[in-house]
Amino acid sequence: MTSSTPRILIFGTGSIGSVYAWLLSRAGCDVTCICRSNFSHVRDNGITIHSQVFGSDLHCAPRVYATVQDAVDDDNANNRPAYDFVLVAAKAIPGTTPPLIAPALAADTTALVLLQNGIAIEDEYAAAFPSTPLLSGVVYLPATQTSPGVITMGNTERLEVGAYPASPVTSGRSGAALRELMELVQRGSGTIVLFDDVQPRRWAKLLVNAAWNPTCALTKLRDVEFLESGGDDAHAFVWATMAEVVAVARACGYDEINEDEARRQLERATARMGTKGVEPSMLADVRAGRALEVEAIMGNCLRVARQRGVETPNLAALYVLAKGLDDSLRQERRQNE
Repeated sequence: MTSSTPRILIFGTGSIGSVYAWLLSRAGCDVTCICRSNFSHVRDNGITIHSQVFGSDLHCAPRVYATVQDAVDDDNANNRPAYDFVLVAAKAIPGTTPPLIAPALAADTTALVLLQNGIAIEDEYAAAFPSTPLLSGVVYLPATQTSPGVITMGNTERLEVGAYPASPVTSGRSGAALRELMELVQRGSGTIVLFDDVQPRRWAKLLVNAAWNPTCALTKLRDVEFLESGGDDAHAFVWATMAEVVAVARACGYDEINEDEARRQLERATARMGTKGVEPSMLADVRAGRALEVEAIMGNCLRVARQRGVETPNLAALYVLAKGLDDSLRQERRQNE
């Protein structure tokens, strides 16, 4: 699939996309980034990473465009080959991304990799690009864009990925794309694990995202701050929310998502007591006035729960409140236009 120099397009070059831009540039790839709010800075100055995993003052200078169409037009003008991979690291907002990335997808050469939160996010991509190998990724990478093009990254970096629909990593075009992606990420010194079925890993991360993202966004508190504010009651609330996610996942047949897994995820937060704690992505979005990943993180889980007859009162409450918050932020953005 890959040309002599692998060509990568990253759609959504915030904190996660920027780290993978640096990592894949380090692997020797030709990296193109689609940027929005940080476009001018990254175009003029590149990306700077300060990482507890890889080191500080790390720099890369990818090719930068404001839209995918701009990138493709320039590629065509300069006779560049098609992209080998398109990585989507933008927010998982239903109905927004497929038409924007379509110009970069050459059906016979390009694989699509989703580096996004939530469950049941793949269907719209599979419907839009039925002949494109589709890889679904779960990212563990605490990172924040502290200023345009400057990323501070914590001490964890791990990508869990599999084909969608699920298939063996040794099977067909998707399997070949998975193995090629693994080689590139490892060449850049990244951590990547391949799965025949990555969906249980999505549910495992949803334990964290569905409990902490809306809770912290609504209270404007980091995880540790929330636990400290409410004591035992706050701890019980988060645990009950995680237990609801466990019940929905198990109703779908994912027995490996159990209370032990939920307990491990909650203990990660309690172990941070005495520190500032973690600011989930949805809280960062609230502070910046951006759209929230309400459907990907909560709405889709609730719809599955209702289909399976699983009671989820905490998730239902968080969902309707987060939808209200998202609408409030949308109105503020319109007023400021």
